[in-house]
Formats: sequence, structure tokens, C-alpha cells
Amino acid sequence: MHGSIVRCIVEAQSSLRSIPKQIRLGSASMRRFVAVTVTMLCLLLHVGSVQAANPSVVKRAAVASIDRHSAEIIHLSDQVWAFAETALREHRSAELLAGYAQAQGFRVERGISGMPTAFLASFGEGKPIIGIMGEYDALPGLSQQATATKAPLVQGAPGHGCGHNMFGAGSLGAALAIKEQIEAGKLKGTIRYYGTPAEEAVGGKTYMARDGVFDDVDVMLAWHPGDRTMADTVSSQAMVDVIVEFKGRSAHAAYDPWNGRSALDGVEVFLHGVNLMREHIKPSSRLHYSIVAGGDVPNVVPENAKVWLWARDWQRTEVEDLLARVRKLAEGAAIMTETSSSLSVQAGSWELLTNLAGARLLNDNLQWLGIPKYSAEEDQFARAIQRATGTDVMGMSASIESLEGQEPEGGSTDVGDVSWVAPTLHLTVATAPRGTPSHAWPVVATGGMSIGHKGMLFAAKTLAATMVDLYERPASLKDVRAEFEKKRGDVRFKAYLPDGPPPLPAAASHE
Repeated sequence: MHGSIVRCIVEAQSSLRSIPKQIRLGSASMRRFVAVTVTMLCLLLHVGSVQAANPSVVKRAAVASIDRHSAEIIHLSDQVWAFAETALREHRSAELLAGYAQAQGFRVERGISGMPTAFLASFGEGKPIIGIMGEYDALPGLSQQATATKAPLVQGAPGHGCGHNMFGAGSLGAALAIKEQIEAGKLKGTIRYYGTPAEEAVGGKTYMARDGVFDDVDVMLAWHPGDRTMADTVSSQAMVDVIVEFKGRSAHAAYDPWNGRSALDGVEVFLHGVNLMREHIKPSSRLHYSIVAGGDVPNVVPENAKVWLWARDWQRTEVEDLLARVRKLAEGAAIMTETSSSLSVQAGSWELLTNLAGARLLNDNLQWLGIPKYSAEEDQFARAIQRATGTDVMGMSASIESLEGQEPEGGSTDVGDVSWVAPTLHLTVATAPRGTPSHAWPVVATGGMSIGHKGMLFAAKTLAATMVDLYERPASLKDVRAEFEKKRGDVRFKAYLPDGPPPLPAAASHE
């Protein structure tokens, strides 16, 4: 018998013996009943780990598929890494991934939710419908060679400082592994790969969720590159992205300033109010802003001024409260400066609705597969990056983080929006050294070489293995859905978006 089951039974029986005699069950038949019940409970508690330790033939085949296609998946990732296209400009990246999916036999629909760089690749028919997300947008100004010292490929150009080149290619590799098992008649249902652009700036998934693209999905999966490996049980932060504009009256700043009403004064009073408000918000809340317009020259009283502000918290209800208070500050600042103000919501994301039942499935497969092994050269590369960034020199993370005790680290994602429409299982996999700053050149560097490749393939295998579990074990799928329905309750997703289509860049609007 499995050792952990034995330990469970022994510990349970020991606990029973500690019950005072006067309330302990007395008859032999009742003691036998309790013993059988304890054994059955222990077996049920450990059934997931036993199944993970003894993977099905189909699960092994799905993992083998990723090994077989590994060179292609790495090539896709490296090409997207080299394209380094920013939000809603990912034309080559999206077409590369969509074209590969189509060549592998997926049905591909492009231009989802009015975004030329969003697409859906699907295979199979009927239920269950399991989806997996892929991202591929880069960040401005982070161009970097695949070296352990800061060295831009093109000064000032974009780079994949969040590892989305690996996210997109790795998820597609996992989807392909499932597609092959459906095609072979080993699994029944539908697999969908969602090509989701503009996570860093616009929130492509938010538009897709608003338009009902995920409504019929039974379970969604996603992962993200990081500096450690774990099935995520901690949420992301909800956030709202707003523009606050002030309109005044221009005048000569020396000749007749009394005839002017400064829009910049409105901005300054507004931001003073924001900063005073910081004392009176919860420690979990965040407010950050940038003045994006404040006048053109000193000798003209500014007629127009603009602030770009984000409000965040771990709970969307707190974000709603922050937004209401910020509206009042804008209105008050306008009154005080005899200007007018307007506040418009540009975008935003809900917090991630975590799913512990799904996290357990992911964790079982992480444990079964085991952390990738790194060569001496890769270890030296990782340590060189840690020295360059002033973090502890320890190399790559060599462990899988526990499901318990995960620390919230901050940050928002449009994956959160999807998680309120369909149960979402989320995984983080190390593709960079421990302590590496995100949205920075080291992530670009490791994302373009073997350290990132190994993490990406490991993520693809874990996701594929977990999807096999969901197809093969209806009870597991039911547990994931039941937890989702219980946590969501009667809340229904409503996007933080203005009416109308996504704000396509000028160069993309006519392509």
C-alpha cells in the first residue's frame, strides 16, 4: 500500500485513540466501521496523487507529443521573441502561431472581437470544451540580446520582458498535444487555443470576454513565465485604468493671466487630493498615475491637461470604491479651479478567481514531471544575471512551490476577467533565475535561450497532462466547475471597457 496512505490511516487511528473513553465508540462492530471509514477517506484523499504517479497511456502520449514537437515549439517562441511586437501590433506573431495551428489541422478563426491579432484555433466537437490561452505581445523599450549582461538588440526597441513569446508558443504546444489525442480517438470533446493579444496595454481578453467568446467553455487553462514554479492559488489584483481630463481657458501668462483658468491647476489640485487620500485607503490598495498633458509653453495658461491613473486592489469591490472617490476628487478639483473635468474608464481587469481543485490537478502533474535539469552553462548564465541585477546568487529555482502559503506579489491581468466567465486553472513556471525583476531585460535574455525553452516545454507538458485529466476524469471536471460556481455565486462579469471596438493603433486600423 502507498506509504502516504498508511501514514494517513495511522495518524487518524492515533487521533481516535486520543478521544476520551467515555465518548469513544464502544462496540467492536462500530470500531470496525470507523476503521473502514478512515481507510476509505484516506484513499479518497490520496487518489489524485496516486493517479498522477501512475499516469494514463493518453497522458504519457500527450507529454511525448510535446517532446516530439519541441523543436517546432522552440522555433515559434524564438521567432515571436525576435518579432517583439507590442499591443495590437502583433501581426507577424499572431499570424505565425495561427498559421502553425492551421497547418496542424486546427480550424482557425482570425480577427476575434474586432482585433486583427486575436484568433481562435479549435479541433474536435462536443463537450467538454477545454480552452487554453496564449499571449504574444512585447513591452516597449526592452530590446535585449540573449546574453547575461544588458545589451539591447536595437536601442529603444521593444522586447519580451514578460515572456509572452513563451506563453503563446508553449500553450499552443499543449493544445496540439491534446488535438492529436482527440484525432486518434483517445479523447472526446473539443480543444480550443485562444490567441489573445495586448495583455500589457489594452486587455485583449477583456474584449473577448465582453463579447462572449468564452461563454461555452467548460474549463480554461493559462500559465505565465516567472522565476519560480507553482500551481497558483493566490489571486491577481483587480484594477481600473482611467483618464481624467481638465479643460480651462487659455490666456497670456504675463499680460492677462486673470482672464485664464488653468487646466494644469485642476490637475495639480486633483493629484494633491489623490495623494492626501492615500492615508485613508486600505493597505491593499494602490494608486499610480502619470501626467500626460500639462500645457505646451510656460507663457500660455494651459487650456487642456490630462492625467492617466490606475487604481488597484485585491478585491474588485475595493476598486469600485476607489473609482467613486477619484470621481469626486476630479469634480472637486474642477470646482476649486473654475475648470471642467471628465473621467473616462479606458480599461481594467477583475481579480483572478482562483480554483483550488484545479490547482491540485496542476500540482499533481508538476510533481509527476519534476523540475527540469539545467546544465552547468545554464546555471552560470542564471547566476551571472543575478549578479548583474543585484539579487541573491542562487541559480535557477530547483523546487515546486507548495499550494499553501503562496505570497501575493501584486500585478493585474486580463486572465482575471476570463476567470469570472469560466473556471480558470493558472500555472507559473520558472523561465528566469530566482529574484529576476519582471518587465526587465533579464526576462528577455532568458526567454530567448535554453533556460526559457526548458521552462516553456515543462509548462506545456504540465498543461497538456492536466487537460488529459479533465477529459478522462469527469469527476475532476465536475469538482472544478462546482468550486467555480460556488465562488462566483450570482456575480456576473461586466467589463471595465468603454462602448465600442478596441482602440486599434493607427497603423493597424487600415491593415
